[in-house]
Amino acid sequence: MRVDAGLSRLLGLSRTVVAGLAENGQIQVDGRTLDKSDRLIAGTWLEVTLPTPERPAPTEPAARVDGLNRLYEDDDIVVVDKPVGVAAHPSPGWDGPTVTGGLAALGVQLSTSGAEERKGIVHRLDAGTTGIMVVAKSERAYTALKWAFKQREVTKRYHAIVQGHPDPSRGTVDAPIDRHPRHDYRFAVVAGGKPSVTHYDTVEAFPAASLLDIKLETGRTHQIRVHMSALRHPCVGDLTYGADPALAEKLGLTRQWLHARQLGFAHPGDGRQVEFTSPYPDDLRHALDVLRDDG
Repeated sequence: MRVDAGLSRLLGLSRTVVAGLAENGQIQVDGRTLDKSDRLIAGTWLEVTLPTPERPAPTEPAARVDGLNRLYEDDDIVVVDKPVGVAAHPSPGWDGPTVTGGLAALGVQLSTSGAEERKGIVHRLDAGTTGIMVVAKSERAYTALKWAFKQREVTKRYHAIVQGHPDPSRGTVDAPIDRHPRHDYRFAVVAGGKPSVTHYDTVEAFPAASLLDIKLETGRTHQIRVHMSALRHPCVGDLTYGADPALAEKLGLTRQWLHARQLGFAHPGDGRQVEFTSPYPDDLRHALDVLRDDG
């Protein structure tokens, strides 16, 4: 692969920016300067000097987000506990609060890598899903974390309450996901879709539902919701994917019972393994208590 194409992918920079680095002698191998058209060789150590990025004007207004708690922060990353009703970043059709806007309001400077509207965002949670998110502050963190997610080196564990009782109680769903052929903003198991793998294990069973511990190998949009619906055990409260509205009303839920419980990864600064856990928010805890009381 050419230097400009390869480093563009690895560093999350445009090919134009990489070409400029090469032109200024800032890409080297063993002291030898590489041209943008030179070929990369697997296993080669590259030395790339990046200029200090200029901070662009924010693409959205900084806006305080109630309940957006910082669990950890250093020069490379910030780990947050995302509340319900908050998207990761601005997108078409969403004018509500965002993680990026909330962090801006707290004065957190994020990586400038990535698309303009999602600076620092290396993974996402649905607006209706709560829990752990890591956001990149430095350029090296953005590159390292994007690579770690792509290589499936990040441990992502969720808790979900689904309707009924999956049989077997522990298993794997390996089914490709893509956009729903007929419904906008929905996804489905579709032949030829993107490979998607979800592992689940029943933690607790109730008369009408089950609490599952879920580990993701891949990270497709709505993956858990789509796979659980495909098993005919949708997440409780997930009306978009076929959940029973009567049960949601009984439990006082206005969204799916789905929580990003745990996130573990190699710290992009020093390589140490770090792990973060999020407690259930009040609405999910209440619904769980009601199910236990009924049991």
